[in-house]
Amino acid sequence: MLKILITGHSRGLGAAITNHLLKEGHSVFGVSRGQLSNEADQTQGKLIQQSLDLSDPDAVWSFLDSKKLYQFFQNASQALLINNAGILHPIGTAGTLDTSAVFRAVAVNLASVIALTDYFIRETSSVPDCRIVQLSSGAARSLYTGWGVYCATKAGLDHYTRCVALEIESVEALKISGRLRIESLAPGIIDTDMQAEIRATSLSQFPMRPKFDQLKATGTLANPDLVAQQLLTHVMSDNFGQQQLTDLRQLS
Repeated sequence: MLKILITGHSRGLGAAITNHLLKEGHSVFGVSRGQLSNEADQTQGKLIQQSLDLSDPDAVWSFLDSKKLYQFFQNASQALLINNAGILHPIGTAGTLDTSAVFRAVAVNLASVIALTDYFIRETSSVPDCRIVQLSSGAARSLYTGWGVYCATKAGLDHYTRCVALEIESVEALKISGRLRIESLAPGIIDTDMQAEIRATSLSQFPMRPKFDQLKATGTLANPDLVAQQLLTHVMSDNFGQQQLTDLRQLS
């Protein structure tokens, strides 16, 4: 039985991934500030939802300490963690940023991901096939004026993933029969609420905004449902985890 933990499941790409998994009949544990309100009850799968602010370390610790995830992954033959949640703000050049927003972005985009990844690896040690998907971004691998915090946190996510992959290869407790795989995957530029946030940003905060305005105007933003299907096809394939840093657009 495949069981999936996904963060940021209530909106955008996370919601598209969750809906696809449920339609396939899988058990999904969704963690997000909001709730997924759709026809989930009409699908073959089972959805558990947990309201959680990933920027609050005490709340994250309390959730993990509750053992809800440990209980969820019991009897799983395959376990999947999709660290999808992420925030773009604060947007702005150096010297203009809100301090509390900086700390919140680091907590959501990086610290909570590390904590959930660590917990997942530990609590699924008896599951024969475990896979971890870190949703990265092209911003982790390219420079964007005004996105210093977002670029830095996503780059940190990439590097953390590479460190874990190295440990899987070198630490005896982690490299048992190829049980554990991890990959940091950039999904491309998708037509979600995050893109609307970008287009609403002033040029003084984000001088590169016209590029994203043009993508929307020309209809070249990717469809989240199609991206979700392509992403899951890759994640469940034998190729997943062969490379630590990938771009979904280059896998098709």
